[in-house]
Amino acid sequence: MSRPTMEDVAARAGVSRALVSLVMRNSPKVSEHRRRAVQQAAEELGYQPHLMARSLASRTSNIVGVMVSDLRNTFFADVVEGMDEAAQEAGLELVLNTGRRSAARERTALTSLLAFRPGGIILLSPVLPATAIREAAQRCPLVLVSRATTVAGADTVNDDGELGAALAVDHLVSLGHRRIVHLDGGAAFAAGPRRKGYTAAMVRHGLEPMVVACEHTDEAGAAAVRKLLNLFSPSNFPTALVCGNDFAAVGALSALDEAGLRVPEDVSVVGYDNTSLAALRHVSLTTIDQPRNRIGRLAVEALTERLRDGRTDPVRKRLEPSLVVRSTTAAPRD
Repeated sequence: MSRPTMEDVAARAGVSRALVSLVMRNSPKVSEHRRRAVQQAAEELGYQPHLMARSLASRTSNIVGVMVSDLRNTFFADVVEGMDEAAQEAGLELVLNTGRRSAARERTALTSLLAFRPGGIILLSPVLPATAIREAAQRCPLVLVSRATTVAGADTVNDDGELGAALAVDHLVSLGHRRIVHLDGGAAFAAGPRRKGYTAAMVRHGLEPMVVACEHTDEAGAAAVRKLLNLFSPSNFPTALVCGNDFAAVGALSALDEAGLRVPEDVSVVGYDNTSLAALRHVSLTTIDQPRNRIGRLAVEALTERLRDGRTDPVRKRLEPSLVVRSTTAAPRD
């Protein structure tokens, strides 16, 4: 069967196509009686408004394009959930895709989102070059999450990564750790502030920083630990790891277990993000909490302010992280 059209709904409800269009746009000009008749007809026929066609037919769009950096990372799922809640409250529709942490793939994903002529776009931890972000911001309102920018047409929502990493170091030092290694986030833009916060906190405590390159994936976390195992004997292994995110921390836990090192008896591990993965009972990861739902809501609210309130000045939101202590940290073995 062919897809039901607006004309089909109008015929079933006994009204004009123009009136159906008004109902689909939530126009206040339609009486409640006729609105219910149209909604019932649409439900009976299984009619769904074509969002892209609606966007093309009007000068405004309720579509918000969202590009997610990594679909496997539950941090982004939590952020998108906050976006979805705020979008529903604002009468906006989310369209999602992913760039899979590749600048080339992200360019393709961004082009696909722009083809919808969205009211705005949200990019979650993009690795796109600044030129691509600037070009996109010239076409529609843009919000970056976990990425800084100086582009005037783009807003940002980030956590204070320097503070978060410092909280992790301070916690470990308070337990007595002095040989603390940071598995950083590699090229991820959120990694820079966290690396800086770790280094500054170590220096403040009179300790020697040591940073090991590590992307924000479980495979990279495991590989970073194996690299450390080649540098240190088990008896001289660092007593604590501060990981760039929870995903990398889980990989580190796996590699430590393979090497026969116990957590937290031999090595303490701290993650970052406080994802649902960290809270699992058999993981029970000490981590730095980002208010993920709040980040998502703020990103949509920033777009709404530009779309409906006419705001043009850029907004730079920075949220404060906090420490969540679980079972992967304890006093050092020595």
